[in-house]
Amino acid sequence: MPLPIRTTRHLTNRQQSAMSAQEPSCQHLHELAAQVGAALRARNLVLALAESCTGGWIAKVITDVPGSSGWFDRGFVTYSNTAKTDLLGVRKATVATHGAVSGEVVAEMAAGALQRSSADVVVAVSGVAGPDGGTADKPVGTVYLAWARRDSPARTERRQFAGDRDAVRRQTVAVALQGLLDDFARHP
Repeated sequence: MPLPIRTTRHLTNRQQSAMSAQEPSCQHLHELAAQVGAALRARNLVLALAESCTGGWIAKVITDVPGSSGWFDRGFVTYSNTAKTDLLGVRKATVATHGAVSGEVVAEMAAGALQRSSADVVVAVSGVAGPDGGTADKPVGTVYLAWARRDSPARTERRQFAGDRDAVRRQTVAVALQGLLDDFARHP
């Protein structure tokens, strides 16, 4: 296993401004969550979440939307590997082979959330938000996401986000919500 890489970044004001311009605002996250809610309601579907690096932030944004109890079932915050195995049934062998931050693990997190909820649709996320924990293969900012429905296999995606811990997590929330909207557009 590669040794963790600790990266210290010193950003200029221009770099910080550029990063801030790319980061989704709280208002944008709220708008995405409201759009997800409207799409779920229109399809009579219910959502569950399996979150690691976002620590419940996606669930927070979802439950900020009035009426979310009509289309949101539950969120699992499974920050540790033990929580992933205990609460979602992620196999220890999968974590040992691929690491907690992997497509294989988020796919199993999504499957576990579907099995342990009444949801029709699930989003799962796991990543390295930083500032520590990165490796050469999975540097800080690496995030895996999975979107799954009961009637289809999970779709996984690897993203590499820039910025500090807050920026990585905020971007993860936005991509998770946008991914749901994209899936609804592809599979009405």
